[in-house]
Amino acid sequence: MAEPVYKRILLKLSGEALMGPEGYGIDPTAVGTVAQEVVEIHSMGVSVCIVVGGGNIFRGALGDGMGLDRVTADYMGMLATIMNGLALQDALEKRGVSTRLQTAIAMDAIAEPYIRRRAIRHLEKGRIVIFAAGTGNPYFTTDSAAALRAIEVKAELLLKATKVDGVYSADPLKNPGARKYDSITYLEALEQGLRVMDATAISLCMENHIPIRVFDLFARGNIRRLVEGEIIGTIVADAPRG
Repeated sequence: MAEPVYKRILLKLSGEALMGPEGYGIDPTAVGTVAQEVVEIHSMGVSVCIVVGGGNIFRGALGDGMGLDRVTADYMGMLATIMNGLALQDALEKRGVSTRLQTAIAMDAIAEPYIRRRAIRHLEKGRIVIFAAGTGNPYFTTDSAAALRAIEVKAELLLKATKVDGVYSADPLKNPGARKYDSITYLEALEQGLRVMDATAISLCMENHIPIRVFDLFARGNIRRLVEGEIIGTIVADAPRG
């Protein structure tokens, strides 16, 4: 097994990564597969933190179509991420890894409140830290939360797990002629409106020089290969200096 290139990474998981073939909810097999991938890189000495979405249970942006107030819907979405965080924590700890779940909304009976210094201390002690409830604020996505937490804990790389193998000029599932990018700058992603992450998340990473690697989560071993330095998916970063 090769030595890791990165010492600390933040993995951004969508809720869909945990739902399996049923199209809704939490699938134990899917959660276990993700947990095993994370355990592999943790065993290499990589410091790992995770931001998890909630789209497999409830997505705040869908609230308008249900007649819900947007703020109420966003809080419901945050609660969904906490459910996913608990499931992922359970799967990781069943594999022998000490894990902490921190939430941006106080929920003391089941998780720690998010405290930056405490999160960093957990990472220093070799624990995996899961961040749930987004930023704790409506109108902000879990992509924005991932960028913010990556900056706060000084992650060297933000891994954006998706169901496609990188960033394309258009949706490759709908447009067979879409072109895949091996690398792209933050500004190009923003100017072209590419669906890497939301604009707030990309801007935060750009201002703080946090590279984003977009990759296919469902190709077994991709996370390990990425932390070993293998070129997979698409890198979104600063323009190379000439």
